[in-house]
Amino acid sequence: MTLLFHLETTEDFDFSCEEVARQVVSAALDYEHFPYEAEVSLTLVDNEAIRKINREFRQIDAPTDVLSFPMIDYPAPGDFSALEEAADVFHPQTGEALLGDIVISVPKVVEQAESFGHSKKREYAFLIAHSMLHLMGYDHMTETEATDMERRQKEILEGIHIPRA
Repeated sequence: MTLLFHLETTEDFDFSCEEVARQVVSAALDYEHFPYEAEVSLTLVDNEAIRKINREFRQIDAPTDVLSFPMIDYPAPGDFSALEEAADVFHPQTGEALLGDIVISVPKVVEQAESFGHSKKREYAFLIAHSMLHLMGYDHMTETEATDMERRQKEILEGIHIPRA
């Protein structure tokens, strides 16, 4: 698994953002039984940067906590059966599946951790687990989809001992 980690702002966490990201990305891939090596890009930014990205790609002129940009269209969430038929899914040099990009607002991690009453590490890990599910075809547009994603996120984080406090 390749994690392209980019820190474009300051962060004040008492843990290694890159190490936690690697742990969560790997756990999500394992949880979903992703059958290939994968590449994921994660960029940590401030609220102004994520606001601009949110405005450009979603036409919402406000900061958000996380944005996910999947590179693969799946027949169904978590259905990886057709990936080999799509040659553009794999990096030409490494052979890894190019899952997509995750952008996280560091100030939102801090704000939401305080608001929800849990650690910054837990909030950060949650946002990565959430985004990884998006990169593997899941969404939360309906109540059923949201319930399914919530269960998966919880189980991924509990599996690496980062439960909700």
